[in-house]
Amino acid sequence: MTASPTETGATGTGTASPNITVPDELSNNVAITTIAKLLDPIYNWTRRSSLWPLGFGLACCAIEMICAASSRFDLARFGMEVFRATPRQADVMIVSGTVTKKMVPTIVRLYNQMPEPRYVISMGACASGGGPFKEGYNVVDGIDKFLPVDVYIPGCPPTPQAFLNGMIAMQEKIDQQSIATAPWYKKNDPTTEVVPIPVLGPDLVDMRQVDIIKAEAAKAEAEVETAV
Repeated sequence: MTASPTETGATGTGTASPNITVPDELSNNVAITTIAKLLDPIYNWTRRSSLWPLGFGLACCAIEMICAASSRFDLARFGMEVFRATPRQADVMIVSGTVTKKMVPTIVRLYNQMPEPRYVISMGACASGGGPFKEGYNVVDGIDKFLPVDVYIPGCPPTPQAFLNGMIAMQEKIDQQSIATAPWYKKNDPTTEVVPIPVLGPDLVDMRQVDIIKAEAAKAEAEVETAV
């Protein structure tokens, strides 16, 4: 004789009913959960405890980043001390310092060479918004105009303690991720696509805005012809 779906706790859709009664004598031995809830903590722990930053710097913020990697602050306690010399072995890009228009193509190229999952930390006022050089002709007012930034570290420059706090904030963000919603496992997710490398000419051109630039140029040309 077979048990009915009600007796076994199953539903007509082939999934387990959430209202399963567990006998008291088995309450310490049986856990009812889902695969995601079971694997996500392990999946997130392995990544958050082995962050490998990319070893490069741009300006004075990089000195503070280097100082934070010294024995005084001991990043190894948190599993984030392995700075890699190649983007193909790194999963965290720390943009530390002033981002000039000449450097943006190289930064984007390095980001595209990093494997998924990959994260970006904007360290300091210059990388986050241009800093004191915001009005300069050769400075980009924020790396987030070209790359998706996960964590911002304020300061000019941030102290090693602030850098360490930013890395811990990155770990806390990773703890909230799930295998079911991770973008690098999805098809056609815009965050996993290759970022077009900007073109440096008379000025920096974001290739994602070429159509907008052409439309504005045609509009300006039409206005000039109308005025003439």
